[in-house]
Amino acid sequence: MRARKTHGIVLFQVCLLAVSFSALGNVSVPNIIGDHMVLQEGLKIPIWGKADPGEMVTVTLDKNTEQAVADDKGSWCVRLPKMKAGGPYEMGISGKANSLCIKDILVGEVWMGSGQSNMQWTVSNSNNAAQEIANANYPSIRLFDVERTVATQPKDNCNGSWKVCSPESIPEFSAVLYYFGRELFTVLRVPMGLIHTSWGGTPAESWASRPTLASDPDLNVIVQRWDKILAEYPAAKQAYDQALGEWEKAAEKAKAEGQPEPQKPGAPQGPDHPWLAAGLYNSMIAPLVPYAVKGSIWYQGESNAGRAYQYRKLFPAMIEDWRKSWGQKSFSFYFVQLANFTDVLPEPGDSDWAELREAQTMTLKLKDTGMATIIDIGEAKDIHPRNKQDVGKRLALNALSNDYGKDVVFSGPMYTSVKFKGNEAIITFKYTDGGLQTRNGEFLKGFSIAGADKKFVWANATIQGKKVVVSSPHVNEPASVRYAWANNPVCNLYNGAGLPALPFRTDDWPGITVNKK
Repeated sequence: MRARKTHGIVLFQVCLLAVSFSALGNVSVPNIIGDHMVLQEGLKIPIWGKADPGEMVTVTLDKNTEQAVADDKGSWCVRLPKMKAGGPYEMGISGKANSLCIKDILVGEVWMGSGQSNMQWTVSNSNNAAQEIANANYPSIRLFDVERTVATQPKDNCNGSWKVCSPESIPEFSAVLYYFGRELFTVLRVPMGLIHTSWGGTPAESWASRPTLASDPDLNVIVQRWDKILAEYPAAKQAYDQALGEWEKAAEKAKAEGQPEPQKPGAPQGPDHPWLAAGLYNSMIAPLVPYAVKGSIWYQGESNAGRAYQYRKLFPAMIEDWRKSWGQKSFSFYFVQLANFTDVLPEPGDSDWAELREAQTMTLKLKDTGMATIIDIGEAKDIHPRNKQDVGKRLALNALSNDYGKDVVFSGPMYTSVKFKGNEAIITFKYTDGGLQTRNGEFLKGFSIAGADKKFVWANATIQGKKVVVSSPHVNEPASVRYAWANNPVCNLYNGAGLPALPFRTDDWPGITVNKK
């Protein structure tokens, strides 16, 4: 009892000292550590920051106190003992000359959300936005938005602050991450911390560290390409500035004469470009390390579709890169497979988006990964489908099953094997929970078949238990079957839980992105 009382007095004193000494600012913490934050339950809790070299820093949370000495660079870190879900708490952080008091802290589940524009897409632009915003009264869900910046070297801080989820704070937050977190909160009923760090239009290499990219010859070509761009940037920028000045004069003259404005010169890529290899890892991931998290969700791939074969290495390398950075015993990673998009084509053929989806499926070989297939809820004319609710729910099914032990179906039917018999191909699936089926008794669609000539034609397909039998009168000796192999396939195979089958092919014939670097 005496130890508990002493810790309580220390915390109370620290919170009072914050008023008197905050101006000195010797002890500091990054923005991810602040009022309203959620700390991950069941894991040791890293708290870190800056102080004078050699300074002793004391951190107190609830009944726990830990100390650390700042190293010669002024960095310090403590790891508080594991805690169970609950709160609110206050945290005291004190040094020799100043103290900090962090208030309204909850302990629960913490997830990150990253990727490109479909992760950045806001609640205000999702389906049923007005009602979703009005209903977003969840004091136990907390939101952190990382400001979008680029850096050539890893940073130790980012701009952002924790906010309590409310109709005022939710409109511009990531829709997918919010709907994912809300689904988990609805089931688990524990505080939920959601850290959003994404940037529209960006490729996966922007989100991986330079050492990871440089360590693989197939990925180092990206680093070398950007090193060349940066080396040439000063001259390119000078030429651009000159061209821009000339354009401004020409545009002014054209306006005065009533003529069309000439085409404006484009700015060269440089150190502030969001496609910079490792540029977003440095500025939007590194500052979050080592904040304890359960894992991350990810919605990206559109910008890498033209290099889908490279993505087979790049994507898992990025995932393992993050896990190495955090150094946690477990770090779950769930991602969204590309949705259906663009015009429906009348005949089967090659597709870079299909190859990217294949690379995503191959990434499931990594442990503690999962995928939300959304091949049925995209929009042909819009790369940003508004139905982010189902995306969040399908991601949450992976977490509920794999992280929280809930008895839920988390995947649609997944191809496991093929057997060719006469003019038929017999496809076997797993994750057929409730049985393979189509919706509303439709004929099965989306299968194509080819012989050794690699000329695919639409196939007849029928469900037989956990198998699908595929054939065509135009292919006597089939060599391959493909399903949903297109940018926007017409396909309708589901399991009994209503989850769509994953696109697949049974062949490994070289695709159209095989040599793209």
